[in-house]
Amino acid sequence: MDVRKIVVLVEDVDAARTALHWALHNLIRYGDLITLLHVFPSSTSKSKNKARLLRLKGFKLALSFKDICSNFPNTNIEIVVTEGDQEGGKISAMVREIGASVLVVGLHGQSFLYKLAMAHENIGNRLNCRVMAIKQPPSLSPAETEASRAAAVTTLDMSSSNAIYLDFSQIEIARLLCVPEVHPPKIPYRICPDPYAIIWRSRNSRRRS
Repeated sequence: MDVRKIVVLVEDVDAARTALHWALHNLIRYGDLITLLHVFPSSTSKSKNKARLLRLKGFKLALSFKDICSNFPNTNIEIVVTEGDQEGGKISAMVREIGASVLVVGLHGQSFLYKLAMAHENIGNRLNCRVMAIKQPPSLSPAETEASRAAAVTTLDMSSSNAIYLDFSQIEIARLLCVPEVHPPKIPYRICPDPYAIIWRSRNSRRRS
């Protein structure tokens, strides 16, 4: 089985965390390599200290995303934190450099996908992979929650040269309300690892006079 490279965009928004949860439950399979990619903004200041702080902040954010993956055993995780523009150019370049087969992003108002679409970019050439855009689920009534269980995420095949613009109206949310919480696996406790290590006493020891 070929190893797939799944890139998850790390952003400090709920939609990005929702996207990672969705990918772990519905997309990731054994042997896949998950790359947590964070692009922090370029600093206009010449101070190297500010850029260092932004990099450190981005790395800590990526580590928090890695913690989400800790409940899923046998997941191969790598973290990439780099500096670049927030318009999608650096993200696209990194996705191509990594050789991703799937890009998972949380869709929100400031998403780079909107910015690329508004700039009339050829997103198919920019990303050259499938894109899973996940929206943060709104608060739903019980009836709407039940109806949302059948909802699915529409995948956008960006490897096609015909996919020039994104039609965001086709993107649906995979409702995470029906996904069970995953707890860390319990470690079995061996009550008697070695029967010969137990000393049985048939009667109380006599006290020496």
